Amino acid sequence: MLNYDLHSHSTASDGSCKPSELVEIAIKNNVDVLALTDHDTVEGVDEALKTAIGTSVSLIPGVEVSVSWNETTIHILGLGVDPKSKQLNLGLSALREFRKSRAEEIGRLLELAGIPDTYQACVERVNGGLISRTHFAQVIIEKGFAKDIRKVFKKYLVKNKPGYVPGQWADLKEAIDWIKEAGGVAVIAHPARYKLSATKLRKLFEEFKSLGGGGLEVISGSHSDLECIRMADYCRQYDLSASMGSDFHGSFHPWRHLGKLRAMPEDLKTVWQLDSWPCEAIIKK
Repeated sequence: MLNYDLHSHSTASDGSCKPSELVEIAIKNNVDVLALTDHDTVEGVDEALKTAIGTSVSLIPGVEVSVSWNETTIHILGLGVDPKSKQLNLGLSALREFRKSRAEEIGRLLELAGIPDTYQACVERVNGGLISRTHFAQVIIEKGFAKDIRKVFKKYLVKNKPGYVPGQWADLKEAIDWIKEAGGVAVIAHPARYKLSATKLRKLFEEFKSLGGGGLEVISGSHSDLECIRMADYCRQYDLSASMGSDFHGSFHPWRHLGKLRAMPEDLKTVWQLDSWPCEAIIKK
């Protein structure tokens, strides 16, 4: 049985490893099929693909699209997308423009809260790349205002805290359309993480499927055993395909390990078993 990890991040967004380093870690961890799914960018895919050629790892081009749904930020994975898709790249470019303005505002708010120069420190850290809240968290830790990333978010970067700026992301239909136009499968990332009631979660799944969404990330580095069981039940209930991924970020989230995931329930149909799964040629390279 192949070892799939279909959710990971590199320095192209908020991971600590370069795309080439990510592939090397996947080889070391006996990952057979790896998807690089950086936030709102496919910039790291080419490097990862080139590194994976001739190795034991099949690299799936992917992306994690930020979506605003029902006043909640939801993440939609696009698995097996064409990184050269014009429609996808136009949509992602708009999201990255918002990320830039949001980062500037976060920096201004943190300055008012007594933490100076965080935005400029993030700019220097990413060297022209995408700035995320994870980068702000690293800077805040280095400045001595918190001990770890979880405490930074809890104290500064979530709703009603000094550095919080609400997201203005793609809507759900847009994100799914971009992914499908690019030849990919749309999957809701770590669905148990969202602070949604059971009623709203069911509404999300119903709308997602009606718009052409393909699957749920059942097995996730962000899910507990019980949450994996719950998400598996939702897959069965809504006839969605199951996906799995560690949501690996390297040293930025050291509790998530690439390729070290719980087993997928055997009765679930998976995204890689779909007739529309676009990655068979890559896996059989």
